[in-house]
Parts: sequence; structure tokens; C-alpha cells
Amino acid sequence: MVATLDWLLLTHEGFSNHLFFLTAIMFGVVLLVHYFGETRKLKHIPTLGFDWPILSYLDTFRYLSNGKTYVDETVAKFPNQIIKVPDFLHWKVVLSGSDAIEELRSAPEDGLSFSDAQDEFLQTVYTLGPGFSQAPHHVSIVRSQLTRALTKLVPEVHNEVVSAFDELVISPNDHGWKSFTALDTMTEVVCRASNRIFVGLPLCRNPDYLKLSVQFTTELLTMTTFLRLVPPFLRPVANRLFSRLPGLFQQGVKHLKPIIDARREEQEWVGDGYEKPLDFLSWLMDEAKDEEQTIESLTKRVLVVNFAAIHSSSNSFVHALFYLAALPEYIAPLRAEVEEVTEREGWSKEGLDKMHKVDSFIKESQRMNPIGNLLMGRVARKDYTFADGTFIPQGTTVCVNCTPAHNDPEKYNNPDQFDGFRFAKMRLLQDGRKYDMVTTSPEFLLFGHGRHACPGRFFAACELKIMLAHTVLNYDVKMEDEGVRPPDLWFASACIPNRKAKVMFRRHAK
Repeated sequence: MVATLDWLLLTHEGFSNHLFFLTAIMFGVVLLVHYFGETRKLKHIPTLGFDWPILSYLDTFRYLSNGKTYVDETVAKFPNQIIKVPDFLHWKVVLSGSDAIEELRSAPEDGLSFSDAQDEFLQTVYTLGPGFSQAPHHVSIVRSQLTRALTKLVPEVHNEVVSAFDELVISPNDHGWKSFTALDTMTEVVCRASNRIFVGLPLCRNPDYLKLSVQFTTELLTMTTFLRLVPPFLRPVANRLFSRLPGLFQQGVKHLKPIIDARREEQEWVGDGYEKPLDFLSWLMDEAKDEEQTIESLTKRVLVVNFAAIHSSSNSFVHALFYLAALPEYIAPLRAEVEEVTEREGWSKEGLDKMHKVDSFIKESQRMNPIGNLLMGRVARKDYTFADGTFIPQGTTVCVNCTPAHNDPEKYNNPDQFDGFRFAKMRLLQDGRKYDMVTTSPEFLLFGHGRHACPGRFFAACELKIMLAHTVLNYDVKMEDEGVRPPDLWFASACIPNRKAKVMFRRHAK
């Protein structure tokens, strides 16, 4: 998960129930938060608006309404400086520039902590349990076993994408135009394709399980956002009163327990000859130790990996789909590449690696519309001084503003213009692998950079490329409002594709 998706709180059906609670506590604790909080300790770091108690919360609402604009205006007012922006009950210190990115990337964990930032973002102690982040073996499984198995798994993902499009978009026998709310539909496709690899057939097509996976993603984001709005000393009470996550965990257990029990029984019965399914659940069962072997713990890890996969990949694909539907001139050259590659390589990992235009189109969409503008979050475990002399106290949240990097005219020609084949053309002139979607650099930060770069980016890239390649090969697409890419929604630092926009699909006549 590489950006805050706080916008889900606004659409969650339970949000209205939280309003009275929030209003009652916010102003009652504001002076206390200020006295013990960061404001007086970060007074030396410039900000666009007020530094004073209560008044600074007026700027918080400006930041929440469009974090990108707020950050851009602050950077313009204080160029080449480290700045801060008001985010809920604390400040975020924001860095820009390649030198700052490199310093953050190379900072030791005991100085600027990635794991502490993840715990703060997800409010892990309350949402997932106090011991969850102490045993992050699900991350190493994604980084190692999942990535190494992609050669075998790509055909499985393609099969599920084809099945999902046939059921959710247009059946093979339907040749007319149909209109779909893009984000809702593609979230279902991503959920199915991801769970083909996470839990396998037939559960990946179970409607109740798929609904649960999406609900869990929504509820986890809602609760993390809500809890960050609540003073720390009230979070245990707020979590017990409002969280629906325990009930969702129990629903997950009902789905996964029969599968886990059956696999364990079969392995015990067959012994050394047992052939394990090639999926995340099998790897997780192998890696889990002691209390992590319980069905409840295994279920929680499966749902968390779903959360990491669903929201980022569905948003990224819909951003790209909007460009494709608004700029149909890209369809023919993309289709030609997919036809040529699949004829030679089939739907394989090797084939996907040779779809340079498909890769470039998605990466350019990510450059123009990242899922967030503040990335590479860290929390200071101790007082820290940056190379430029800027001091931050222990507990400060730090992140990188990706906008200057993604819009640097020295790196990208006409950076404000969408050029779907930008990276395909760049790879012809220089080292090709440097411009692949999965390659991180100070110029492209969507997946982070350095040792904490997103471990699932290789799987995500394969999934996104399969979905786009399948789309251009089998469909004509256009926006319901032809030629117009719908505006994105910015909430805090999150960039969300238009939730109501519809894309029209028609079977391509071959």
C-alpha cells in the first residue's frame, strides 16, 4: 500500500454515526494535543497556513479537500525547503528533490522507520492486533515465493481475467455497446484475479468471499482513517465501539477454515507425496509458526494481502482505462503489440515482459495519476537532523512529495502531457529495463524506492498488463462522455479515479 486512501471514510455508510463522537472530542482535546504535540516542536518548519492551535485545523480541512493542491502551493511558497502540512491530529513533514529522496531511502530503520509508518497508517495495534506487525512473514512471501512463481502463475491470472470479463463486462456472444461504472466493475475483476493466486479455485469465484474481500478493504481504510482522527488515548475505546473488522475476520474464517482443514488433512494422509497448491495460502501455511498457524491468524493475513492488492491495483487500472477510453487512438497500436507478442509467446510471463507499449501506457498513467502524492512514509524513532540541517523530533511523520519528481522537465519532455508510449520510446534510446514499470528510481516513486519498495509490484504489474492487454485485444472502449477523461478526486494525499464515471465496452470484431 503506497498512499493514503482516506476518501473511503467519506463514502462509508457508518461515517455519519461517527460525526457526533468526532465533533465532541476534537475541540475538547485540541489544546492538549497542541501542548503535548508536534506544533511547538516543528515551529521552525514552514507551512502554508497557521501554526497556532485551532487555526491550524482550518488548514487541515483545506488539505483534506485537495492535498495535492495544498502541497503544491506550500512548495511554491517555500521552494527548495522542507515543509510541513496539517494532517488530522499531527503534522506531516514533506521532502522534495532527489537528494532528499536518497537520504530518506538510505536512512536506517532505527532512525526513520518504515514499519512504524505502516503501523501508524494502518493503526495496526487496533485494527489488526498488537502482534501483527511483529511477524510480517506475509510480506516476505509476497517478495519471494510469489515473485519467483510468476512464470507459472501468469496463465492462471490470465484465465481468471478472461472469465471475469466474460461474466462482469460482456459475454462472448454479446456484440453491442454496454456501459459500466468503471471503478466498481474493475475492482471486482482485480479481486477475482488476485484471489486466483491468493486462495485459488473455487473460492476466488465465490460471490460472498469476493464481497467480503472488498468490504474488508473498505472497512480497514475507514477505521484507519477514523482512528487517526481520534486522540491516541481514546483510540482503544473508539475501536471497540465502531470497528466492524472483528466480524469480517470471522466471516473470513468461515470461508477459509474448510479449505485449510482439508489441505492439512490431505497432507497428513498423503505424506511426502502431497502436491501443494501453488498459491499464497499454501506458502502462508508453510511459513506460519506457533500461534500464527491458527486459522484466525492465517485468515487475517490473507485478508490483509487482499487489502494491499485490491485498492492499489483497481485504482491504477481505472486511471489507465480512463486514458484509453478518452484517447482511442492508442487502442490500435496497443492491440497490434499484444497480437504480435501473444502469437509468439502466448499468455506467459515472457510475453508480458515484451509488451513494452502496454507497460509504458500503464506507467505513464501512474506518473500522471499516482494513487497518492505523498509517498515513502517514515516515522522518526529518535530525534533526527537532515543533511540540510532541518531537525525533526522523535515521532514525526516524514514523506516524499512525488509531484516534482514525476513532473521534472529535465527527465520528462512535456511532463504535463500524457504520452502513453513515453517510456517505450525512452527504452529504445537507453537501457531498456530502467524504464519498466516495476523499476523504482528517484524519478518514479509510485512503488516507493529502495529496500522498502512495494514487494508486490511484480505481481501487480503482471496483473495490470494482463488486464490492459486483454481489454485492447478483445474490446473497443470509449467514455460515455466521448473524448473526455473524467476528473479525479483528491482527498488528503489520495488520488482517486472518478467513482461514478462510466466506460463503454463493445466486443472487437476480429
